Amino acid sequence: MTRWASTVVSRKWWVLTLAVFAVLVSGVWGTGVFAKLSSGGFIDPGSESAEVARIVEDNLGPQTPDIIAIYTAPDGKTLGDIGPQVTASLDRFAAEVPTYSVTSYWTADATRKHLMVSEDGTKASAAITVDPDAGITAATFNDLLPKLEVEGVDTEFAGNSVVGVAFNNRLQQDLVLAEAIALPITLVLLVFIFGGLVAAAVPVFVGLLSIFSALATLRLLTLFTDVSSFAINVASLLGLGLAIDYGLFIVGRFREELESGADVAEATRRTVLTAGRTVLFSGLLLVCAFSGMLVFPQDVIKSLGFGAMAAVASAALLSLTAVPALLAILGHRINALSWRKDAAQRGEVRARKFWGSVVTWVMRRPVAIAVGIVAGLMVLAAPLLSASLGEVTYTALPENDPARIATDTLTTEFPTTGNGATLILRGDGVGTAPTAADGAAVAQAAGQVPGIGAATVVASNGELVAVQAVYSEGVTTDDQSAAVDGLRAISVPEGTELLVGGGQATVDDGNAAIVHWMPVMIAIMVGSTLVLLFLAFGSVVLPIKAVAMAGLSLAATFGVLTWIFELGHGAGLLGVSPAPLEATFVVLILAVVFGLSTDYEVFLMSRMVEAHEAGATTEEAVRFGTERTGRIVTAAALLLVVVTGAFTISGLSIMRFLGVGMIVALLVDATVVRMLLVPSLVKLMGEANWWAPAWMKKVHAKVGLGH
Repeated sequence: MTRWASTVVSRKWWVLTLAVFAVLVSGVWGTGVFAKLSSGGFIDPGSESAEVARIVEDNLGPQTPDIIAIYTAPDGKTLGDIGPQVTASLDRFAAEVPTYSVTSYWTADATRKHLMVSEDGTKASAAITVDPDAGITAATFNDLLPKLEVEGVDTEFAGNSVVGVAFNNRLQQDLVLAEAIALPITLVLLVFIFGGLVAAAVPVFVGLLSIFSALATLRLLTLFTDVSSFAINVASLLGLGLAIDYGLFIVGRFREELESGADVAEATRRTVLTAGRTVLFSGLLLVCAFSGMLVFPQDVIKSLGFGAMAAVASAALLSLTAVPALLAILGHRINALSWRKDAAQRGEVRARKFWGSVVTWVMRRPVAIAVGIVAGLMVLAAPLLSASLGEVTYTALPENDPARIATDTLTTEFPTTGNGATLILRGDGVGTAPTAADGAAVAQAAGQVPGIGAATVVASNGELVAVQAVYSEGVTTDDQSAAVDGLRAISVPEGTELLVGGGQATVDDGNAAIVHWMPVMIAIMVGSTLVLLFLAFGSVVLPIKAVAMAGLSLAATFGVLTWIFELGHGAGLLGVSPAPLEATFVVLILAVVFGLSTDYEVFLMSRMVEAHEAGATTEEAVRFGTERTGRIVTAAALLLVVVTGAFTISGLSIMRFLGVGMIVALLVDATVVRMLLVPSLVKLMGEANWWAPAWMKKVHAKVGLGH
């Protein structure tokens, strides 16, 4: 770090120019990521249901249509009247677009025909499956839908691909809107925090660069793996928020060094060696937290993890290159364009006085404050006992979204969507292949399972038998899950095995995988945090306390989320329907909140450790650290609330879930936990805060990272 600090000072123009040029060029290339995003990835590829999906596609071809077009007969006409027009439109579509199958009410056989007409007889559907090798992307998919429209006939479009593209489009619109709102508000807040426009502009400038950098990283990842459309919003807004937070921390330390009498070059070097080191360490902590997401088998969780890691890396690297180089160039002009000459100094004095009085008040009654806050957080966490995991469905789209309206029409007005489970009976690799009689016996047994309305053999090729079991009308999600368990418990002839797949089985398998791997993720986050914080602080107690504080923040956050989004208290105000917590975003919030919680702990404790190593008592160190970082930590949290809180304006309920979760976590952690609970606990533990066994002290002396 010492050598890098000197390099930034001596070659400031080169460092700034190269950093900005590299980010802008790669960012322009990175904008191509929007055409390569995936709307899938929620399936556990190693699950039983995924194996069923592969078997069905390999032996029977694609069974799930990409587009379900719903045609409504105009007043005065019947479905028979519009049949020739619709059929002609479908024929033209099949001639222009490579398709695997096109089936409509007007061309279906008797077994399917009654499923493709609405109960009132005014609407009929057509199921279109695009050829998997057609090269259709999310960017070109929307061009297909107008080709299926019929003049004078109202047409709606549902289907998995239609809903997936609707999610992609909504996420892109939300990203532009969120950034357009967050950036101006952030700049205004920074002007008040810093007391000047120039100082405020530095973090925002780096935040914009971080967005370009994150896009480039995600575009690079698309060359090797699927990247979820959700990863774009997470990476862009998280990168923007962290870059602003880091910029705030570094600019604040630079101004502090200037005020101490150091010249510009020395102030820049000290800033890199102190705040820069903390930012580097913070980035490493966050990357370790998000790396835990890579253990899950679902591609969507992995891509969210990669996106978050890309955001952290972009923010940290830019904060160690472009920011100090820009500060070295600006020098004392960092305080320019202020409403009064000493605005920055006056603001810092007021902040230190305020936080000094707060921490003094806390340390006079540490027991009462610690017990009261812990009890309050446990009350907030109580609803978590009622939490359950769900899935992302089309209902996450806004109520006025055409894809949601069409899917609602399909599910409410048509007799059945064929929603059920798919059973595959095959040889176990040792015995003989199943016979037709075996398949019939399985179908009969499946029909007797509670929650199953009917089950029939739909295919048999001598090596396996496929059975389709349709759920009874009116069954709930829990009933469907119970039915899947019942189907999997069916006894089969010796030498064969039964696999159960389908929509609900896929969801259940995915959630089971998340529950299975969650402890591994937590172990990675906790283990890496304990090791890194020990290497930073040389204490055994401080890392354990940091993990415990993060756990409290997480429990309170998920308690509030459960109370709102699952139990429904206030859900109407947010425009969402109560439902189980979406498992993928539970994982994401867990990683983000844990990472940010330990991140703020590093900001706060680094100054306390700095003071203690300079000879201050524990109480003096607590006061010094809180006075110096109280303003920075709370301001950083406020800015991140503005940036990530922009998720709450999204039309997607799951993004609102993420936005509310971030707001709650940041407000709880950066104020109540970090500024009140932590000082009270450090005061109570006294010199024990700095304890470590002698042999660990020796290890820290040799390989410690410093503060």
